[in-house]
Amino acid sequence: MSKSSKKATAEARRAKVEEMRRAEQARDRRNRIITITLSTVIVAGLVGWGAYAINSANEKEDQKAAAAKKPVSGEKTWDAKKLTQKHVQGTVDYSTKPPVGGDHNKAWMTCDGTVYTKAIANENAVHSLEHGAVWVTYNDKATDADIKALSDKVSKTPYTLMSPDEDQSGTITLSAWGRQLSVSKASDPRVEQFLTKYVQGAQTPEPGATCAGGLTSS
Repeated sequence: MSKSSKKATAEARRAKVEEMRRAEQARDRRNRIITITLSTVIVAGLVGWGAYAINSANEKEDQKAAAAKKPVSGEKTWDAKKLTQKHVQGTVDYSTKPPVGGDHNKAWMTCDGTVYTKAIANENAVHSLEHGAVWVTYNDKATDADIKALSDKVSKTPYTLMSPDEDQSGTITLSAWGRQLSVSKASDPRVEQFLTKYVQGAQTPEPGATCAGGLTSS
């Protein structure tokens, strides 16, 4: 092969190598652009989702706060200053049935979403109210379907308890410390409103006190 032919072949080889290098560099640039673009989209999506989650959480908190301030239609209230909180032995003559506060037994009824199928002592249940529980009671006018619906709701709600009470006048009664509501059906939307407002609500004399570890039968 002549020198001129060898030179031409070498130049062609260098040109081919240079072309391949440029193609590889172009491919690397495209890959970097794609990676950066995807990363930007993912980060933007995460930021957007995070903002949405924060806004949703804040909205729920705002709704809960608004519900806590709004009175529940038909509820009765008592002056908390007149509801004494002494620990006593024996029975207490409460002015309301079921009671909504006052002197009570030193032992509380377990109220961690607890459903009792038999009547419980007022004096122990009132102690549960002092801890921020809502006590759901019903008489023989309540239907089996309503009792089942209330039982399901209570069992999923910490700081609640439920029991039958044949002495009450209302079909279904919800009691918190100094607050009470009577309804005729478990489907009444005020049931959820009352629970939302008064489970560990602002009326609680001893917020944060446990509902576990109390009595499980009277």
